[in-house]
Amino acid sequence: MLQSFFSWRILLALLAILIVSGTISYSSYLAKKIEREERQKVAQWVAAGTFINNPANSDIRLASMIILQTDIPIIEATEKDSITNWVNLDSTAVLAGWSTGDDVRLANSNTYLQQRLKSYKATNPPVEWINPTDSTQRNLYYFGPSRLLQEVRYYPMVQLLIVGLFIIVVVLLLRSSYRSTQNQVWAGMAKETAHQLGTPVSSLEGWLEILRDIPGNERVVPELEKDVQRLQLVSDRFGKIGSKPQLEPRNLVEQVSNMVEYIRKRAPGKMAFHINAPAQQITAPLSPPLFDWVIENLLKNALDAMEGKGSISIDIQEQPKEVLIDITDNGKGILKKNLRKVFRPGFTTKRRGWGLGLSLSKRIVDQYHGGNLFVKNSEPGKGTTFRIVLRK
Repeated sequence: MLQSFFSWRILLALLAILIVSGTISYSSYLAKKIEREERQKVAQWVAAGTFINNPANSDIRLASMIILQTDIPIIEATEKDSITNWVNLDSTAVLAGWSTGDDVRLANSNTYLQQRLKSYKATNPPVEWINPTDSTQRNLYYFGPSRLLQEVRYYPMVQLLIVGLFIIVVVLLLRSSYRSTQNQVWAGMAKETAHQLGTPVSSLEGWLEILRDIPGNERVVPELEKDVQRLQLVSDRFGKIGSKPQLEPRNLVEQVSNMVEYIRKRAPGKMAFHINAPAQQITAPLSPPLFDWVIENLLKNALDAMEGKGSISIDIQEQPKEVLIDITDNGKGILKKNLRKVFRPGFTTKRRGWGLGLSLSKRIVDQYHGGNLFVKNSEPGKGTTFRIVLRK
């Protein structure tokens, strides 16, 4: 499934590159073609104006049509770039280009016209007109892109945005589908594990009852009973994965203390545990078996990070709408490059680890308790703090 997901992403990326590359190439071809045609139109417009201004020409209908049908913005200037006329520019912007109180309103004092002239000079070489009766008189006609040319130039960007959004939506849908399938596999494996554990655990409970009636087993039976209860707890935890657990108000301080005591008995003697809470009673809705599993995973993870020597602090803070639980160790810490990977299924830095404990813990806190589990801070060589946020 994962390989298929990545192959789809690569295929979509290649398809997008081909579409955008083809669009940009064709749009560039069209833009250059339109630029050449617009330059010809400007030259025709200049020629038509010259024709109309010649008194010897009586029929000026064609020339007038050329003048009227041109929608290209044009600025007429002398050879020294002194503006003498303009057409097809935004009249409102032109009026705003003169300062307040400027009654003379010379074209060269208009800021908007000067900006347009500077822009057109940088974009296209001007069309030059030479007076046929006086070769010393020359005018330069600077022109900018028409609305059609601007639309053609912006079209690839618009299409790129649309294709990008399409790819993002498809990738998100594929990712959601992959995660949904992954969740179903997780839930199925967990329930099957609980089902498989159920039969031998029930059998062990029956054997315990038989052993109790046999003299001499008074010391053995209690220890076996603890192990059977542990197996029952594991089976109960796995059975709750995949189905919405029933949350019930529980004292967090007591719940955490019980798990710390359980881990303390199994930790090396050089390990120290500290629980800091503002009160002995802090209530939050929990699924006790699943929440205990989270605390157990985090404590075991801290023990592994310290390799049998150090201290673990559990700080419980109560706020108006949530409860914060910080589990801090002074172990080897997490490298910065691995901070985003610690909750991924299968990621582990241990030689004998499956990389499922933290991933499962985050799933229990986030999805089943509506809270959040994240790395609050970590520094290599100094330790790590995991934070659990639970809603009240």
